[in-house]
Amino acid sequence: MRSQKQIAASLRRASVALSHASSNPATSQSSRTAAVAGLRLSRAQPQQQQQRCLHEQAPRRSGASNPAMAFPCLDALETRSETLKKRSDSSGPEPSYVAGATQTFHCDEPLLLDWGGMLPEFDIAYESWGEMNADKSNVILLHTGLSASSHAHSTQANPQPGWWEKFIGPGLSLDTDKYHIICTNVLGGCYGSTGPSSIDPADGQRYATRFPILTLEDMVRAQFRLLDNLGVEKLYASVGSSMGGMQSLAAGVLFPERVGRIVSISGCARSHPYSIAMRHTQRQVLMMDPNWNRGFYYDNVPPHAGMKLAREIATVTYRSGPEWELRFGRRRADPSKPPALCPDFLIETYLDHAGEKFCLTYDPNSLLYVSKAMDLFDLGHSCQKDAATRRAERLESLHKGVYASNGNVSCSLTLPDKPYEEQPESGGSAEIDTKPVTQSDSSKPPEDLIQGLSALRDHPALVMGVASDILFPAWQQREIADALKLAGNRNVAHYELSEEQSMFGHDTFLLDVKNVGGAIKNFLQ
Repeated sequence: MRSQKQIAASLRRASVALSHASSNPATSQSSRTAAVAGLRLSRAQPQQQQQRCLHEQAPRRSGASNPAMAFPCLDALETRSETLKKRSDSSGPEPSYVAGATQTFHCDEPLLLDWGGMLPEFDIAYESWGEMNADKSNVILLHTGLSASSHAHSTQANPQPGWWEKFIGPGLSLDTDKYHIICTNVLGGCYGSTGPSSIDPADGQRYATRFPILTLEDMVRAQFRLLDNLGVEKLYASVGSSMGGMQSLAAGVLFPERVGRIVSISGCARSHPYSIAMRHTQRQVLMMDPNWNRGFYYDNVPPHAGMKLAREIATVTYRSGPEWELRFGRRRADPSKPPALCPDFLIETYLDHAGEKFCLTYDPNSLLYVSKAMDLFDLGHSCQKDAATRRAERLESLHKGVYASNGNVSCSLTLPDKPYEEQPESGGSAEIDTKPVTQSDSSKPPEDLIQGLSALRDHPALVMGVASDILFPAWQQREIADALKLAGNRNVAHYELSEEQSMFGHDTFLLDVKNVGGAIKNFLQ
C-alpha cells in the first residue's frame, strides 16, 4: 500500500500536468490522458490515506487549475462598443430614433411645466386613422406606454405593423369606420416629439440633461395644444394602457369639459412603491454606464450596455411567472454544453434578446425623463393643489420679467438634503389610533384620491386590470374604479382578467385582442 506522502505527491504531479495540458493547446492528447489517469489512480486509494500534509510545500505550477471561462455575451458588448466608436469618428454613433413617417405639430407658444421648467417651443409627432367627421366629435386620443412611438397602426406612409395593429381598424376595438383615432409620441420621447435629444433653440445644442423635469400632466397639456391646432374641442374618448392609462385619467382630470369618456387599462391613479423601485433600478443601471456621461453622450458612444440591462429589468416586470414557467421552465438553451455565466437558461436568452433588441432603438435620456414622470404621477387632490401653486408662482415670476430658471433646482434632477434613515415603528410620544381596521376600510381609496378624481364624476369610465400583472397589480385598477364610484360616478365599468383568462402579465394589453379589445369596443359603442 502506498504511503500518504506518495499519494499526495502523485495528486500534485497529476494536477499540475492536467492544468498544463488544459492551458497549452499544443499538448498531445496522450499527455492529457495520462494526467487524467494519474489523478484517477491516486483518488482510488482508501479515504483515510487522502489527508493532505498541511506543512508540505506546494509545488510551483506552470498554469491554472482550470481553463478560463469564455464570455461571448461580453465579447458581443465590446464588439458593439468598437463598432459605435468607429462610427463616431465619422458621422457620430447616436442612432436616429425614428419609427417611420409621422405628422408633426410645431408649437411656437411656450409650455410651462409643473416643476418650474419651460419649453420655449416644442414639436409633437402624431399619426391618425379613420375619418374625422364634420363637427369633429368622433375623435379618440390614444395614449402610449413608456417607450412607444405614435405608430400604433400601419399607415400608407408607414406600412410597418404598429404596436396596437390588431386593435385599430374597420370593425375592430377602435373602429376606424366610426372614429378618428390620434396617437402621439409623448413630450420627452424621441420619436419625433421634443425630448432630451432635441435641439435647445436657446443655444443650438441638444438639451441632454438640461431638459426640464416633466410630469404626465405636462405631456397631456402638450397633446391638447395639438387638439387645439386641429380644431378638436371635445374628445369622444381618451384611451390608454399602462402609462397611457395614467395619461387617460389625467386628460379627464385636467380637461373634464373636453373629454367624453375614459378608458384606463393596466394603469393607476398614483404611482406606488414597487413600480417606482423597478423604474429607479432601471435608471440606476443606465446612469452607471460610463458612456452615459451625465446625459451628454450624443457625440460619442451611447450607453448601450446600461440600456440593455435596463430593458432586461423592465421585461421581468412586463410578463408573469406562470407564463414563463410554461414557456421556459428550467430548460437550458443547449443542455449538451456545460453551464455558462453568460445567458444559458432559455429565460436568460429571452431577456438577453429583449435587451439587445431595445438598447439602440430608444434614447437613454428619454427613458430617464419619461420613467421619472411616471414615478411623480399622483392624481390626489393635494398633489394637484401643490402643482397649481407652483405653476402660479412661476407664472407670476414670468410676468415680472424673471425668465431664467437656471437657479431653480426644482427644474432639474436633485437629491434630498438628508439621506434615508430607518424609521422607528412607533414615534413614542405619538398617539396611536387603536380603532380596528375593517376589510372595507382597508380597501377603500384615500379621501385625497377620491377628491382628486371628483372631476370625473360625470364621465363614463372603463377600468381594466389583470391578475397576473406585477408592475401595475390589479388592486391598483380596483382603487381607480372605487375612487371614481365614491366620487359620485355611477357609470364605471370595471373588469379584472383572472390568471386563467390571461397569464401574460402587464403585457396583456398588447396581446389580448379578445378580452381587452372586446371590452373596449363594447364600451365605446
